[in-house]
Amino acid sequence: MCFDFFSCAVSGSRTARRTFEFGRTYVVRPKAKHQATIVWLHGLGDKGSSWSQILEALPLPNIKWICPTAPTRPVALFGGFPCTAWFDVGDISEDAPDDLEGLDAAAAHVANLLSTEPADIKIGVGGFSMGASTALYSATCCVLGKYGNGNPYPINLSAIVGLSGWLPCSRTLRNRVEGSQEAVRRAAYLPILLCHGLGDDVVAYKHGEKSAQTLTSAGFRNLTFRTYNGLGHYTVPEETDEVCNWLSARLALDGSRS
Repeated sequence: MCFDFFSCAVSGSRTARRTFEFGRTYVVRPKAKHQATIVWLHGLGDKGSSWSQILEALPLPNIKWICPTAPTRPVALFGGFPCTAWFDVGDISEDAPDDLEGLDAAAAHVANLLSTEPADIKIGVGGFSMGASTALYSATCCVLGKYGNGNPYPINLSAIVGLSGWLPCSRTLRNRVEGSQEAVRRAAYLPILLCHGLGDDVVAYKHGEKSAQTLTSAGFRNLTFRTYNGLGHYTVPEETDEVCNWLSARLALDGSRS
């Protein structure tokens, strides 16, 4: 579960579209009244089953968890070595090019998984590392009402959780959101929880901190950023407890702790 980074074969033509074959999806059914559904996205080189086992053990009986598996593709960061990845990246920095096609495909896959949930069920997206980045990209699509390619985004998200991740497309986000009054309004109300360890040697803490600052300056006012001393590129009970408390409160789940 602590593998994690990025991927994608570059198209041989500027106009050719890549096809993405997503892996197996694992579902954790709610143990009590179904009140919310969250798609949870793994990190690079991992698969949905790893996180489904962790999520099933959390004291959140009202949540249905959907844990998809990313496509297997060459990873630029690893010199083209293939593994599961939601999108392609060769470096984590604001100067690195963003794989919009891969990000759009991943965000659309997530939206499709949530599209058949009942209307009275609150829906959200969360993830670890590269999965967290995909969740944040989904958040930007939600508030803008469209994917990066301009196609309409069909889902209204109620919560976003990102652990040990970073924000893709951060260079253009603020201008895109500020260009739409509706996007500004949506951004102000979408709850986001970001958690990052100071000891992360895979996705450095500075990237998580900068992502939180960029989102806040872009209008995401309902954002919580939590820092963990000594935490590397993995999760710990203190962090998952934070996630449980936050989701219970933000989604007003039965037995909410706050």
